[in-house]
Amino acid sequence: MRTCVSAAIGFVGGLALMGVAVWLTMPRMMLVTHESRFDDVDRTAAALKAAIEEQNGWRCPAIRNMNASLEKEGQAMEQQISIVELCNAEYAREVLTDAPEVSTLMPCAWGIYKRNGKVLITGMNTGLMGKMFGGTIARVMGGSVTADETAILEKVTR
Repeated sequence: MRTCVSAAIGFVGGLALMGVAVWLTMPRMMLVTHESRFDDVDRTAAALKAAIEEQNGWRCPAIRNMNASLEKEGQAMEQQISIVELCNAEYAREVLTDAPEVSTLMPCAWGIYKRNGKVLITGMNTGLMGKMFGGTIARVMGGSVTADETAILEKVTR
């Protein structure tokens, strides 16, 4: 009886410890950051837009200057931040046909900002996101989207 109780306590304790570890590491795993080869947010955004539109089937619907948007609302920020949106209509159709609820994650976007003298590009870890959802989302986001995003980012990162 004692062995069963000890095993149960160990199992529950192990699950709790694993849960805490996942809780603490998941936010860092959900986002992927790359260093731009350019020294300025605007140049990086322009180069990223060009790289997106060179990739077969991809478009850049918008570049959003967050500083200008916030200033219109009376909020000033010292740090320059831009958001570059990207979308591939074929991939979007595949995913949305099967799982329209993930429309909240579209279009994909990368944030561009400066930290410690470096211009950084941060985006969602599409491979991990795909695995979390499974099915069509895993196939499209974890496969095609991840491969295309890697090719796009290679043109603007170190």
